[in-house]
Amino acid sequence: MVHSTSLTKLALQKFQKNFWGVFSLSFLVLCVLVALFAYALAPDDSQNANQMHLSIHSKAPGFTVQMLTLPSEEISQNSLSTFFFGRKNTLTEIPISGYILKENAIEITPYIPEGEAGISKEYGLNYFPSISQISEVPQQYISEKTFLLGTDKYGRDLLSRMLIGIRISLSIGFVAVLISLLIGISLGAIAGYFGGKIDAAIMWLINVTWSIPTLLLVIAITLALGKGFWQVFIAVGLTMWVEVARIVRGQVLGVKQMQFVTAARALGFNDWRIITHHILPNSLAPVIIISAANFASAILIESGLSFLGIGAQPPMPSWGGIIKDHYSYIILGKPYLAIIPGLAIMSLVTAFMLLGNALRDVLDVKSS
Repeated sequence: MVHSTSLTKLALQKFQKNFWGVFSLSFLVLCVLVALFAYALAPDDSQNANQMHLSIHSKAPGFTVQMLTLPSEEISQNSLSTFFFGRKNTLTEIPISGYILKENAIEITPYIPEGEAGISKEYGLNYFPSISQISEVPQQYISEKTFLLGTDKYGRDLLSRMLIGIRISLSIGFVAVLISLLIGISLGAIAGYFGGKIDAAIMWLINVTWSIPTLLLVIAITLALGKGFWQVFIAVGLTMWVEVARIVRGQVLGVKQMQFVTAARALGFNDWRIITHHILPNSLAPVIIISAANFASAILIESGLSFLGIGAQPPMPSWGGIIKDHYSYIILGKPYLAIIPGLAIMSLVTAFMLLGNALRDVLDVKSS
């Protein structure tokens, strides 16, 4: 029986034996799939899951209510846009506690908390242009809606907000880590390879950036660029490259002394080819590990910025923003409104940290 000696295959086999590594990777793959299919999975598929029902605000998980849907003029939207960005919803949903059918109208009793009697209101056939008899209204326009995670303080479906909010957390991680890798690997490789004054200048920049508290620097960049979705991505990415640059510089300093780099120089290869084809491929194992930790840090920073009100702006759902809206409910008898997004952030960050630990064990040559 022939055993593969490929380093990649050996690392993969070692990773498969790491329970927490496989578990965290599976969990993260599931999170990515949920983010991709968020609007297909969300009970409220309107853009940003922003369908408000103030009469049923702050309801407990599992709350069920009858809902009357009033049709309106349709907004033209292709299926791909609906799938990725949600439905441009112009429908009006009214929570009701009961209804009575009359000759040419339906009389509904709006839902009122604490069992109080609501003021009845009639809706004639003109509100339902697609039907000819009022008896068809209950079947087509009245449904029973269950809120599995309850509703937030604006009466929006918390489950839908959580599902769509995962996109913000994963997106900020991907983009911020990508920006940090591009800047960090470039500066670290240049500093380590060329040395001298170039190395001194880059190290000065690294040390100055390192000395500034991360959250303070992110807030300063965010305020300079303005509040918004992409501004947060750029701000977080511009603060996370320092550690990548230091690690890459240290790796390059060691690798460039090896014989295969000397041989490449003797063959007349230019500096660009030596760095990209010979040095960096042999220096990136620690960078892969630190990227997992940076991913977790980016999620925490974005949640903190949203909590402070300078991250993703309403009505865009963000786990940090959901906590900001409901942290006072922890002492008002409805702590789940803040605990649920808190647990989601903790789970996602823990998964990335476990994955980083597993990659460290797998890529550690000394333990092989």
